[in-house]
Amino acid sequence: MPEAPTNSPKANNFIVAEENKKTLHFIEEVTTKADEVQKRVLAEILSRNSNVEYLKRYGNLNGNTDRETFKKVMPVITYEDIQHEINRIASGDKSPIFCSQPVSEFLTSSGTSGGERKLMPTTEEELGRRSLLYSLLMPVMSHFVPDLETGKGMYFLFVKSESKTPGGLLARPVLTSYYKSPHFKNRRPDPYTNYTSPNEAILCPDSYQSMYSQMLCGLSQNAQVLRVGAVFASGFIRAIRFLEKHWSLLCSDIRSGIMNTELITDSSVREAVMKILKPDPDLADFIEAECSKKSWQGIITRLWPNTKYVDVIVTGTMSQYIPTLDYYSNGLPLVCTMYASSECYFGVNLNPLCKPEDVAYTLIPTMCYFEFLPIYRNNGVMDSISAPKSLNEKEKQMLVDLVDVKIGEEYELVVTTYAGLYRYRVGDVLRVAGFKNNAPQFNFICRKNVVLSIDSDKTDEVELQNAMKNAVSHLMPFDAHVTEYTSYADTTTIPGHYVLFWEINVNGSTPVHPSVFEDCCLTIEESLNSVYRQGRASDKSIGPLEIRIVEVGTFDKLMDYAISVGASINQYKTPRCVKFAPIIELLNSRVMSKYFSPKCPKWTPGHKQWNNMN
Repeated sequence: MPEAPTNSPKANNFIVAEENKKTLHFIEEVTTKADEVQKRVLAEILSRNSNVEYLKRYGNLNGNTDRETFKKVMPVITYEDIQHEINRIASGDKSPIFCSQPVSEFLTSSGTSGGERKLMPTTEEELGRRSLLYSLLMPVMSHFVPDLETGKGMYFLFVKSESKTPGGLLARPVLTSYYKSPHFKNRRPDPYTNYTSPNEAILCPDSYQSMYSQMLCGLSQNAQVLRVGAVFASGFIRAIRFLEKHWSLLCSDIRSGIMNTELITDSSVREAVMKILKPDPDLADFIEAECSKKSWQGIITRLWPNTKYVDVIVTGTMSQYIPTLDYYSNGLPLVCTMYASSECYFGVNLNPLCKPEDVAYTLIPTMCYFEFLPIYRNNGVMDSISAPKSLNEKEKQMLVDLVDVKIGEEYELVVTTYAGLYRYRVGDVLRVAGFKNNAPQFNFICRKNVVLSIDSDKTDEVELQNAMKNAVSHLMPFDAHVTEYTSYADTTTIPGHYVLFWEINVNGSTPVHPSVFEDCCLTIEESLNSVYRQGRASDKSIGPLEIRIVEVGTFDKLMDYAISVGASINQYKTPRCVKFAPIIELLNSRVMSKYFSPKCPKWTPGHKQWNNMN
């Protein structure tokens, strides 16, 4: 990782201040001229891609690049609408299907289609656009927290496995693509990207060696650390739990100044870490004393005393980790800096020290062309105006532009990108919190239809129901069946794990053996999507799935409780996922037995359907 520039502090501070000023001016300008910028972005996308197959098929644009014509002729789509074309590109078709520029790789989405990760085609140019958004983050942060350029950031960053399509293109997560790109590896010296972890540790494919070496470097430079973080809250908590398990080994390395070669076999990682690691018995004693204490409350501020904030995503499903982060950090500010996805990078948080529940992202108008599909709620239940497939003409007309959204209203995000997605429904539900000049600021509400999530996994109700159907077949020989069930994401364990509450009826004379319930656990896991299975089998970011058998009548009690707090008896149906603490307490109070998946589900990189592609 590049070190901070070596020029004098006074000169360096001046340069940093000037760069920050330019960045803040850019944000001010594009948010003030938001509609004008959006018109230009759409015109650029349509003009440069005017001859691609997709626009010719649907467009009839006849050279027009105005949004009125665009909205009239172009359909609003989901991934399934373009999956055939994406499979063609994956198979090796190099013709300009979506974009005039060649597809450089696929970015694998954490969302799934048919149980497999979605593949988002991207171009080399998009790396520069993503880098631009990253360049906005620290100038904004420095406006609120001074002197960040004088120290280092301890960030736990990791690459994930990648694969190749039958046509030879790489398919990998967006962050893995970025970390392996020249934009990240060869970035110019910048005090804001002066991290404790060397590139070699971040790029190490072995997650254990990567975590160990990054933690060792972070501890060795503890006095210089001014900010800590990871991408997701769940990832940062895993790092702290890793420290809980391995602090003794880490202290030994710090005391001697020699890295444990039995644990770290990657020579490039050892070489990079040894440039940082120096014998420091006093620091080792200090860390050992702190980690030996019974309570780990405030461990972040105890070990890294100059830390000013924790930089992690805590919006959406990650909000479930806020209490744990507060415990470990002694209530340091939890900062969410940016909003992005595999489809496109979208915006930044211009008020980063706000409370997690108030986080609002300002969409940067230069990133893509934005539209918004209104969301309506009936009795508090989300109900989009549309079916999952393409919208009809009337529904298409209800989409609104970036500057026309209304404060307090909820919308589904629809994007048209430089890389060739046109009127694509991302699936994120956003609420308008306010405006920065003429650009709206959004609270992230949720991912549509997701009921369970621990890390980057997203499991919806249909998928869970199908997994249940596969699992309960193990009960048939015992003349037993599940009468009701619900689920929740248990994040009190690290890593977190899925919990299913089952109420069962056994008519047979032979009791159901514990191993049968364990088989049910594994069958559910085998039936879930590839993102979940990767989290279990490869990333170790999700723990074994658990089934808790509850007393007969438990779900009647659950209904009674729901009605007592205002639910309609005529409209009540058992929720397939629960989050409300009193309901979870009620369910747990009636648990008779617990069972866990005995092993990890099968998972391999790549899509299973690639084996059948020509």
